[in-house]
Amino acid sequence: MDRTQGRTEQDEQSAGGSTPPAPLPAKQAAPSAPARVVRLTAGGFTLTVNPVDGSEIEPLRPGTERGRPAKRDAAARAARDAAARPPALPGPALPARPLLERGEEQERLVRLLGRGRSVRLTGPSGSGRSALLDAVAAQCAGIAPDGVVRLSGHGHQQPAELLQALYATVYEAPQERPERDELLARVREIGAVVLLDDLEMGGSALDELLRATPECAYLLATTPDTRAPSDDSHIEEVFLGGLGKADCLELLEAGVGRPLTDEETAWAGDLRFASEGLPLRFVQAAALLRQRDELNHSDADDEEEEPGVFEERPRDAAHVPLPTLAEGAAPAELLASRVSESARAALRIACALGGELPHHAHLPALVGDTHADTAVAELLACGLLTPVGTRYRLAAGVARQLEEAAYGDTAAEEARTAARHYAWWTGHASVTPERVAAEADAVLAALAGADVVAAVLLARTAAPAFAASLHWEAWERVLRSGAEAARKAGEVAEQAYFHHELGVLALCEGRLDRARAELETSIGLRGALADKRGTVAGRRALALVVDQEAAGVAASPPLRLEAPALAAGSEAVTAVTPAAAAGAKKTPAAASTAVTRPIPSTPAAAAALPAASPAAGRVGPVARVAPVVPVSSEAVTRMTPVVPVTQHSETPTTLSEVFEDAFPLTPKQPPAAAPKPAAAPAPAPGRRRLVLLAAAGALTVVALGTVVSLAMDSSDEAPPAQGPAVSSTPTVSVPTTAPGTSGNDPAPEDPESAPPTESTAPGASVAPSPGRTPGRTPSRRPSSTPTKTPPSSTVSTPPPTTGTSPSPSESAAPSPTVTTDPVTATATSPVTTP
Repeated sequence: MDRTQGRTEQDEQSAGGSTPPAPLPAKQAAPSAPARVVRLTAGGFTLTVNPVDGSEIEPLRPGTERGRPAKRDAAARAARDAAARPPALPGPALPARPLLERGEEQERLVRLLGRGRSVRLTGPSGSGRSALLDAVAAQCAGIAPDGVVRLSGHGHQQPAELLQALYATVYEAPQERPERDELLARVREIGAVVLLDDLEMGGSALDELLRATPECAYLLATTPDTRAPSDDSHIEEVFLGGLGKADCLELLEAGVGRPLTDEETAWAGDLRFASEGLPLRFVQAAALLRQRDELNHSDADDEEEEPGVFEERPRDAAHVPLPTLAEGAAPAELLASRVSESARAALRIACALGGELPHHAHLPALVGDTHADTAVAELLACGLLTPVGTRYRLAAGVARQLEEAAYGDTAAEEARTAARHYAWWTGHASVTPERVAAEADAVLAALAGADVVAAVLLARTAAPAFAASLHWEAWERVLRSGAEAARKAGEVAEQAYFHHELGVLALCEGRLDRARAELETSIGLRGALADKRGTVAGRRALALVVDQEAAGVAASPPLRLEAPALAAGSEAVTAVTPAAAAGAKKTPAAASTAVTRPIPSTPAAAAALPAASPAAGRVGPVARVAPVVPVSSEAVTRMTPVVPVTQHSETPTTLSEVFEDAFPLTPKQPPAAAPKPAAAPAPAPGRRRLVLLAAAGALTVVALGTVVSLAMDSSDEAPPAQGPAVSSTPTVSVPTTAPGTSGNDPAPEDPESAPPTESTAPGASVAPSPGRTPGRTPSRRPSSTPTKTPPSSTVSTPPPTTGTSPSPSESAAPSPTVTTDPVTATATSPVTTP
């Protein structure tokens, strides 16, 4: 442990000053060498992990592609499986715990896995799932061609990292991370029995994992609160419950190492009822009984020794009773109070790291005791720790019980100490990336609980190690935590580094939009710092993103539009009319013109379409036809008309055509007529002029009638806030007689004062005032309130009613507005119809 601080023997001699330092050989000049640089193959890219300036990525050079990876043999698989187990602890080996009352479940699991079926082993925490998996793995060694693969699903919510771990376990492919398509092709060929402990995902994510590996049989160990698989997964369910009373007593005697007394047997029976027979509770209960025996000095060896000679304990020790039932059900606080001080310090560190216990080699530096590495074995024998993959963590429910006992009061300080220690350790040149990846959970937990300064330093040193170890899920989490900590700490250079690494990671995984955003952010930050080397590296990576986007656009198939199916009701379809037949004289107007025509869905709808003349360039109604096939592979656009479709092929250029569309001479046929109406002949030019004059006269009569009606109307409403000042004396205006009136108007009265009469311009129309009826008979009572002047606007009014009589007006006429025709751009003159 003295060499772990980065100092050599020559440094220690030079520090003492008694012996001059000896010159170092050339091969030992490692401390002055630059940081380690690792080159990886990620899909179609070559990734150079540089801890100083950031990772560099470039396309894979031609001729450097690696061939098909080979699978590991039996010896290599055994070595890989041994490396995946928890490390051996210092001190005497712990006795093996018996596997009781699991023979039936074990036989069933082996039988189902031998048939190639996947099984989901569900049991509460502490039910002995990991021990059962070890027994099943020993019996399934020769079932599958690729052997037995053990994986840990703790902390994995997506199947991508599990597939990568399966690929790295079966194939011999160091420093290579395949892209998704190649990964799926390789794992599809794996035929193994996969034991996946501590599974935390289900549903569609689990279905994706099973579909990617159809030749593998899975044994999934999970808790009841984990999401269940889908109904289409066809996974067998095996539930693991508690032990019986006899098995619980046998497990308790094996843990204590002696027969139980009657009092202890009764206490064990009550404990089984309270804990539902979970094996973990009886492992912890056995530790309580052992500690009680040590405190009561009931061992035979202690009776021969004289108490108090070599130990700091009283001669007459008090008798320690059996733990209560509550202490047996939640024994973490009582067990922790009876272990060594180093073990209690390790428990505080584990509480600060969210239940993750660092490797036992780190405990002397974290605790400050050179023998603190033995605390792991002590805590494991008490049942306070449980193995998870290649590491240990607090058992189920222990973290909560210790936090209630004030073990989490110093969590912030412990997390800061762990973060600074891991920042030094991950950046040391003698630590391999694989060792850092094995400590990933503890490093991430220390990063989450540290302050911003320690978090930036830890993320800066741990990120290259995770990238080099191909543990890219931890790499991404470290980069995101480091970017956030650097932003809070104001470290712009470190923030630019983290964003650059996130962009490179997204580019390697094919997420081009995310890569572009991260790289542009990094380039902007480095540009503000005038970091030319970092800016060039970022621009190179961004150029690769642009190339990948261009390649993706070029490789994507063109969009093909198909002819839509006809729905119920009339639809407007823009069809392409083919060119004229061969031999016919082609004209520019007859060559492939697009005609918009409504296609009716029923004969009634076909009959309702107005007929048109072919000479005017219009298309008459057509019957329902089959879906139009596009000519020359052109798209067919389907439109639903909101307004009646104009039946002219060209824009109308004369006023007669405009009025003909508004007032067709030929009325629409009734819906009952089944046969199609024949096209009407084109009207004569003279008749069109008469129709135009008649329409203009009708509009003029409508406008004049509206003016007269408004003039006759009166209202008792309150005067507006701002209005024209008028006389309160009754006034009578000169009536305007329109042609065709009855002439039975009453005689006008002599007005005392009359307002000046305004002349109505030709073609003027006045909008009626809101809330008034044009045909209302005015009152003879003089109005003492000023009248409202309606705004000058042009609106369309209903046709006039025959027999309208003019009446005296009590309000001033509004100023008229000349209506201008939008087609001819000339003012319309009033025409009086005889």
